[in-house]
Amino acid sequence: MKIAICASEVVPFAKTGGLADVAGALPLELELLNQEVIIIMPRYKTIQEPKFSIQRLKSDISYSLIGKNIKVYFIEKDLYFARDGLYTDKTGDYKDNLDRFSYYSRRTLELLKEINFKADIIHCHDWQSALICVYLKTLYMDDPFYKNSKTILTIHNIGYQGLFSKDEFPKLGLDWKYFNMEMLEFYGKINLLKAGIVFCDIINTVSPTYSREIQSKEFGYGLEGILTKRKEDVFGILNGLDYSIWNPRTDKFIIKNYSLENIEDKYKNKEDLERVCKLPRKIDVPLFGIVSRLAEQKGFDILVDAIEKIYNMNLQLVILGMGDLKYHVILENIVKKYPKIISLHLKFDDPLAHKIYAGSDVFIMPSKYEPCGLGQMISMSYGTIPLVFKTGGLADTVTEDKGFVFDKYKKEVLVKTIDKVIKAFKDKKKWQGLMRSAMQSDFSWHESAKEYAALYKKAKSR
Repeated sequence: MKIAICASEVVPFAKTGGLADVAGALPLELELLNQEVIIIMPRYKTIQEPKFSIQRLKSDISYSLIGKNIKVYFIEKDLYFARDGLYTDKTGDYKDNLDRFSYYSRRTLELLKEINFKADIIHCHDWQSALICVYLKTLYMDDPFYKNSKTILTIHNIGYQGLFSKDEFPKLGLDWKYFNMEMLEFYGKINLLKAGIVFCDIINTVSPTYSREIQSKEFGYGLEGILTKRKEDVFGILNGLDYSIWNPRTDKFIIKNYSLENIEDKYKNKEDLERVCKLPRKIDVPLFGIVSRLAEQKGFDILVDAIEKIYNMNLQLVILGMGDLKYHVILENIVKKYPKIISLHLKFDDPLAHKIYAGSDVFIMPSKYEPCGLGQMISMSYGTIPLVFKTGGLADTVTEDKGFVFDKYKKEVLVKTIDKVIKAFKDKKKWQGLMRSAMQSDFSWHESAKEYAALYKKAKSR
């Protein structure tokens, strides 16, 4: 099949989050499954020669190659994309984001015609490319070039919807008849994600559990009704993990490589992490690691509420990440009191993240909601046991033989689960069994890509 991946960010060219990882990794695996794939994205200021070997196609279109022969087309327009940030600056969202991504969507569809790529599937990601689904069934509905093209919209996080003032609707080039509560209107505003959900052929999310959760009031962010109406068209496919990056056998950032064959060498990494984080050497005390955005969604509300109880337990804790200022302040004050128990790093530090995944005994992800989550998959590949809240992709990946799951989002239940982990850690034989089970997990993109190929076939047959 011919597949066009349309995303506003793609690794290695531009990234703010997990969307870029998916849009960069999935096409490589689809190519290995003999699918014909191209990618179309905006050309941001950071996408420069000679780093990416960019070639010119037209005055406003350039391209690069990834994989064996996947062309990544860049839509150029300096007015919209020659900026330091992808979507925001220090004052917040760019005021012209509607102009920027409606232009990207229209230009994408024109480009497909110009390069004569009759896509069987146009795979759109999040609100930034959702208008492609709309335009295909409105402005281009009578265009024979797109007669056999079907669209899939992947929702990476339903909390980000692309909301804009009703006054901006004329910029979309659509008839006002589409601005109604069944289509683009959402409480008096334009909602691009909702528009994509209404007009695409198939909707999917980044884990099976999350695909069900977003159809509930608790997790749907106001779109649960429209998703429930289309429940037969909603699917969930777990994101994959790039084992070429996250592999204790080959990781260049950790002090001692290890695998199932020499699992005991993991403890050399614990010793190194304690040294780097200026914590006392304690082989018999579990070291808990966190690599996360410091935000309520990531569970920091209950974690901070429970922190007094936690630092009085027999453990060590390393936290790496940045986020909401209130959590920065609270955690900084606690670390001043307990520098021998908690090590805090308020920054982005990729080498340290690798050391935390390899050197910790336990990895905490108490997220309130988590569409997929990669941290728990990464930690398992390093034999670091995940402790997670039962939600989204965390529920789909962490089982009792590989980790610890709590199912009530309360600080008391989190503390109780941490206590359970500390007790379990004392039984070295059982703990090593957990480690081995976790390390045998396979979350490779190869499996996810096969599921996407099947989903494309399903869309094609509609």
